[in-house]
Formats: sequence, C-alpha cells, structure tokens
Amino acid sequence: MIEYNNLINDIITTKISTITSLKLFLFIIFALLISLIIDIIFGELPTRIHPVVIMGSIINFFKKLVINIKNRLSGLIVVIGVYAISIIILYIIYLICSCNIALLFIVFSVLLSSTFSVNMLLKTAVDVKDALDDSIDKARQLVSYLVSRDTDELTESFIVSATIESLTENITDSYVAPVFYYFIFGVILLYHPIDNPLFYLLLVPIAYRIANTLDAMLGYKTDELINIGFFPAKIDDILNFIPSRIAGIFIVISAYLLNLDGKNAYKVMMRDARKCPSPNSGYTMATTAGALNIQLIKKDTYILGDDNKDITKEDISKAVNLSKVTIYLFTFVIIFLFALLYVIL
Repeated sequence: MIEYNNLINDIITTKISTITSLKLFLFIIFALLISLIIDIIFGELPTRIHPVVIMGSIINFFKKLVINIKNRLSGLIVVIGVYAISIIILYIIYLICSCNIALLFIVFSVLLSSTFSVNMLLKTAVDVKDALDDSIDKARQLVSYLVSRDTDELTESFIVSATIESLTENITDSYVAPVFYYFIFGVILLYHPIDNPLFYLLLVPIAYRIANTLDAMLGYKTDELINIGFFPAKIDDILNFIPSRIAGIFIVISAYLLNLDGKNAYKVMMRDARKCPSPNSGYTMATTAGALNIQLIKKDTYILGDDNKDITKEDISKAVNLSKVTIYLFTFVIIFLFALLYVIL
C-alpha cells in the first residue's frame, strides 16, 4: 500500500530535478488547493507585488510605445513584448526559488492564486447588494467599477442586473479558464515529461491571465484602441471558447443542486448565449438568468432570459450562491478527472 504521508513528505524534501510522476501529480493537486484557500481567505495580493498589476504596467509601457502605429500590428507587438518580459520575470523567480522545493511550492501556490480571483469576484457582488440597502448612489458607484456602461441613472433593477452579469461573466476568466488550462497542461506533463516542469506548469495559467489582462486593458473598439486591441481581444476569445461553455454546463448542474431551475438554465443558455457581442460571455450570464428565472438586460445590447418575475437585490445573493457552487463543483470534478486519468493511464 502506498503511504501517502511519506509521499507528501517526499514532495517537500525532494530535489526538483528528481520529481517523479506521482510526486508531480500530488504537487499539481495540492498546489491548486492551497492557492484556492489562499485566495478565499486572504483575497488579492498587495497591489505592489500583484502579478496582474505588474502585467498592467508592462502592458502600459508597450502601449505607449506603439499606440501611434495605426494598424493591427501594434497589438501583436504589445502581445509579444508583454509575454517576453513576463516570462523572463517568471523564470527569474523560478530560478531563485528552485533551490528548495518547499520554498518553490509556497511561491508557486501564491502566484497560482493570483491567476484567479474567487474572493473578489464574490465579494464585489455582495458589496453591491449591501450598498443597495444603504444608498442607491453608493450602489451605482460600486457597479461603475464592474461594468463599462454609464451607471449614473441606473435603477435598482438595472444595478442588480449589471452586478449579476459581471459576476457570472467572470466565472470563466476569474477561475474556470486558468484552472482548466492548469490541469490540461498538468496531464500533458505527466505523460510527456520535460525539463523544468513546474516552471511551465505555472507559466500556463499565468499566460492565460496575461491574455485576459491584455484584453481587459486594450480589447475595446474605441477610436484609440480599435487597432491595438484587435489581437488581444481575439486571443482572449479563443482561450475562453472552451472554458466558457464548460462553465455554462457547470452552472446548469449547480442550479439543479441548489433546487433552482436547471432545466430553464440549459434552455436559456442554448437560446440566448450568442446574443452577446462576446462569443463567450453569454454562456454563463444567460445560464444564470435561466436558473434564476430573471432577465439580464444591457440596454441596446442584449436581453438574456425571460421576464418570468421581477429582478430584485435578493437575486444577487442567489447568483453568488450559484457561482460558489459552480466554482467548488468544477474544482472537485476536474481534480477527480485528473486523478482518474492518472490511475487509468
């Protein structure tokens, strides 16, 4: 019988160059679980050292260099430049920490936690609901940080809608996508070993977060960004194509588990998901609208779901619970499948 306590101890004391398949398997799982706990308990890293903030500074640097190039090549230059600098920084951190696997495990888990944002995702939605109990102007201000639309005149129902839209849209890029790619590459590493596997294992979710940050900062069709944002937006669309649909399915399953309208969640997802300008965001937003039997409306852009009942601030709480279950269920299932693949193959 395998003594897993000894194996865990081996992970902490082993040399990086001698990591075996089983040790790597355990490292991948434990690193994700620790990083998720870090995010849930502590939230975001301090701004000064947050990788996404550093990514943003690098993006701004390259943006200023090429913003006057009025063609799509400018965006490609930014993408290449940001990835090159980010990979160099990450590799330097890896080399510094690689003297000891325990140190690397800690730094690895902390950096991995920065690629998703469960705590902030859920907390910002709860904060808007709490603000609605106090002042609609305060709620409008909070929502303005979440969405790009003008929030100055939004009524309570539209504030609730915008909050749920932001919450559920970000299930994909704030958690499902980086974890999905983390485990996909983990499977590849187990059966096709390469040098420095832990560096590349961490690089994959960070590379996703870079793409997502590039899109968040540049991927808009304004006069200034229409050219430079083309490649960042397309890359983000491609990377989120599969995870967004997986997230939608998990919302359907979670709706059943919470005794919400799972049947309608699937129906509305299939009917309304492609109504959004983004090819991906509708798969989580429309599914949530169906599960809660509400309409999510962005004026002059889309209407998701059916007007079966009035939308209220209590729907934010329901959406938060639905998002929690979706995230935890996805985590359980992907770890289970990862373990199953390891045992079978």
